Amino acid sequence: MAFWVRLSGRVNLRRSTVAVLGAAILLSGCSFASDSLWPSLTGDEPAGNTAGQPSKRVSIPPSQAELNRQPTFTPPPPNLVAAPPVMSSVVATGQPTGTLVGQKVGQLRGELQRLKGQLGAQNGQLQQIRQITTNNAQRYHGTVAAVTARLQLGTTPGNPILVNQWNAAQAELDRISSDIATMNSLANQIASNSSLAAYVLESARAAYGLTGAIDEDHRQLALLEDKTNRAVVLIDRLLGEINEDVARQTSYVAGERSNLTTLASAIKNGELHGSSLMARAFATAGQAPGPVYSVSSTPRSGFIAGGRQPLVVIRFDRPNVPYQQALYTAVAKTLQVRPEANFDLVAVTPGRGSTSEQAMAQSTVKKHTNGVLKSLMDMGLPASRISLSASSSATSASNEVHIYIR
Repeated sequence: MAFWVRLSGRVNLRRSTVAVLGAAILLSGCSFASDSLWPSLTGDEPAGNTAGQPSKRVSIPPSQAELNRQPTFTPPPPNLVAAPPVMSSVVATGQPTGTLVGQKVGQLRGELQRLKGQLGAQNGQLQQIRQITTNNAQRYHGTVAAVTARLQLGTTPGNPILVNQWNAAQAELDRISSDIATMNSLANQIASNSSLAAYVLESARAAYGLTGAIDEDHRQLALLEDKTNRAVVLIDRLLGEINEDVARQTSYVAGERSNLTTLASAIKNGELHGSSLMARAFATAGQAPGPVYSVSSTPRSGFIAGGRQPLVVIRFDRPNVPYQQALYTAVAKTLQVRPEANFDLVAVTPGRGSTSEQAMAQSTVKKHTNGVLKSLMDMGLPASRISLSASSSATSASNEVHIYIR
C-alpha cells in the first residue's frame, strides 16, 4: 500500500514537471508567434491594437538558448565623404580655372562689371535730370499761365507785375536750357561706354584662339560674350533715349522762346495776341485765309499790286492805330494753311501833293512799316521770311502798309 503511494507520487511528480515545462514552452512560443497579440519590447503600439486601448508592458526573461547565442559582428557603414564639385559648378560662380585663358576671362569680367556699374549710375543720372527738367517746366508754365490770364482779362500796357513774371518765366526757361546741356554731356559719357563694351567683346572673341584653355574657359567666354552683347543693347537704348530727350527739349525751348517774345509784345501793348506765329505754322490746317483785313477808320477799296490781293491793309489815318491783333490773326491763319509762306511788306504813300509833302509821307510811312515789321518779329515770324518794298497810289488818302503772301 505504501509502495503504491510512493509510485503514484513519483508519477504525479513527473507529470507535474512535464506540464510545467510544456506550459513554459507554450508561453515562450506564443511570445514570438504573434506580435499582434503581445506588446513589443520597445514599448511601441502593437499592430493589432485597433481599439486604441493602452497596453501593458510585459517583460519576458530570455531563454537559455538566447543567452547561449553568440552575437554576430556587423561592420559599421563606410565613411562617405561628399565628392568635390565639378569644374562647371566652380566656373559658374566666377572662380578662376587656373589657366591663362581663365585669367583673361577674370580680367574681362571685371571690365564688364565696371561697365555695368557705369551704366547704372548714368541711367540714374538721366532719371534725375528728367525730374529736374519736369519741375522747371511746371514752374515755367505756371508763370506763363499767370501772365496769360492777366492779359486775357485786360491790363495796362507795360504792367510791372507782368514784367517781373515774364522775367521769372525767362529764368525757368534758361534752367531748362541748362538741363539740355547736362543731357548732352551725359550723352557723351554714355557714348564713351560703347568703346569699353567693344573692347570687352573683341577681347573675348580673340581669347578663343589662345592655347592652353579648357572647355570651361570657352564656356565662360561664351557667357561673357552674351552678357557684353546685352550691355551693348542697353547702351544703345540709353543713348537713343537721351538723344530723343535732347532733340525734344531743344525744339521745346526754341518754341517757348518765340512764345515769350510774343508774350513780351503782348505785355508791352497790354493785350494778348496768341502764341508764336512759328509755333502755329505747323498746326492742323484750317480754312483758307479770309477776305482782306483792313485796319482803318476810312473804308476804301483794296489796293492791288501786281495782280495780288493784299492779306492785310493797315491805314495810318490817325495816331496809335490798333493793328496788332488783326495782323496776328491774319498771318496765323495763313501759316496754318501754308506753313512755308513768306510775306511782303509794302509801304504805300499817296500819289498826290507837293514834292515836300510826298517826301514827308515817305518818311512817315517808313516808320510805320518798321513798326509793323517789329510787330511781326515779336509775334514769332522770322525776319528772313519778310521782305520790304515801297510804292505809291493815287487813290490812297493816307499812308498805308500792305502785307502780301509770297
